[in-house]
Amino acid sequence: MSASDAWLNGMISGARVLVENTIAGVKRCRIAKDVFRNTKPGFSDLAMEVACALHNLRMDCRHPLPEFSLGQFLV
Repeated sequence: MSASDAWLNGMISGARVLVENTIAGVKRCRIAKDVFRNTKPGFSDLAMEVACALHNLRMDCRHPLPEFSLGQFLV
């Protein structure tokens, strides 16, 4: 495998990890993970939209990591 192939493979696998983590985050809602038994038209799409919206809200409202400096620990 050439260096360019290895670089491209790394880029693709990095994108794949992000997509798989997002799908796992959406599937935290049971309605997206379990069998959806509602037979009314459009409700399965609506349920997935709600699960995606909840995932986006959860990602937007995360607490940021505290910032620190190495100088604090070298006293």
